[in-house]
Amino acid sequence: MQFSSHLLEAAVNEFSKLPGIGKKTALRLVLHLLKQPTADSTNFSNAITQMRSQIKFCLNCHNISDTDLCSICTNPMRKKELLCVVENIRDVIAIESTQQFNGQYHVLGGIISPLDGIGPDQLSIDTLVKRVEKGDIVEIIFALNPNIQGDTTVYYIAKKIKHTHIKITTIARGIAFGGELEYADEMTLAKSITNRMPVAQYVQ
Repeated sequence: MQFSSHLLEAAVNEFSKLPGIGKKTALRLVLHLLKQPTADSTNFSNAITQMRSQIKFCLNCHNISDTDLCSICTNPMRKKELLCVVENIRDVIAIESTQQFNGQYHVLGGIISPLDGIGPDQLSIDTLVKRVEKGDIVEIIFALNPNIQGDTTVYYIAKKIKHTHIKITTIARGIAFGGELEYADEMTLAKSITNRMPVAQYVQ
């Protein structure tokens, strides 16, 4: 791709670093921004800058937040005794979209995957165990992607909290094994949450 402007080329190169964005799509986006009023482009860049510099991660559940504690953790209407464990923030958004869950979350930040070099120490498992040991939680729902890595993570955490004797469940297998949680339709995901299953087999 030949550019008549180094500034245009630099902008295209930055856009093309985004996942799923090739050079042609990046060029189309940059040219679109050039056609917009200067104020719109400024608002766009300010939003990105503020998001990157000011966004926080909830000290309690590790969800994205504007403050030290996210709006879900501080909501008095949420059931604090019900905790849904997810892999990432996209999964929180997916489950919240179903409007079928009224508890709290814990974001692991990934799943155990030795082949990818991801072990338990790289995930927020220790903080999860501490939350459970406080005694306020009655049930943990594992809403991890239904694959080998997800099941391994459930098994590991279930062993870590076995001594607490709390109820441990997992979302129903309406989510196909090997599928990605964030791509499930809202109806299927809602039913999986509602029809969750016990995972006693993990801690026997």
